[in-house]
Amino acid sequence: MKPTRTSKAWMREHVNDPFVKKAKLEGYRSRASYKLMEIDDRDKLIVPGSSVVDLGATPGGWSQVAKERLKGRGRVVAIDILPMVPIQGVDFLEGDFNDPHIRQLLKERLPSPQIDLVLSDLAPNISGVALYDQARATELWVAALEFAVQCLKPNGQFLVKVFHGIDFEDFVRLMRAVFITVQTRKPAASRDRSTEVYLLGKTLREDAQSALDRYLGAE
Repeated sequence: MKPTRTSKAWMREHVNDPFVKKAKLEGYRSRASYKLMEIDDRDKLIVPGSSVVDLGATPGGWSQVAKERLKGRGRVVAIDILPMVPIQGVDFLEGDFNDPHIRQLLKERLPSPQIDLVLSDLAPNISGVALYDQARATELWVAALEFAVQCLKPNGQFLVKVFHGIDFEDFVRLMRAVFITVQTRKPAASRDRSTEVYLLGKTLREDAQSALDRYLGAE
């Protein structure tokens, strides 16, 4: 299939992106590594000795950063529907996170029933139909949040990529109902024209599960 003008423009932008060039030079698998680095430099999410889950991990940029910053102490468990070239010290599960069976397998791989940090870079394949794509993205945000509520320690943290759109404000309200602190991050490696931002939830509320159940019951 002949490349479109839009795809050619995207490729030029991608190839010339300074973070893409930097990732190649420094051995990171994606420019997304620098998004997590910047957020972690600010918020100190990844602490040696902690347990980290990376949702939507492929090609592995975030898992690389998490593994490095654990400094040999702690555990990274990662999942993606796409295959990922192995990273030494990262336990990777290939499967669809939306599949309850796969999600149970992921839980069984956790180093303990309660973990310190859930990272979610989950995003659906884009169809080009805005409302459909937004609905599928929201489904993934909520699934990641549900997993975090079930698996995080009370003082755990949850970092999730979201996109501005019709469901954004509702999801922010849900995050605030679940976490005591919710902050927005827009790292420099996130392109200005992109609607993506990152929501960081810190410390689960005592009624976090009830708040989530009420939301899911109202859908």
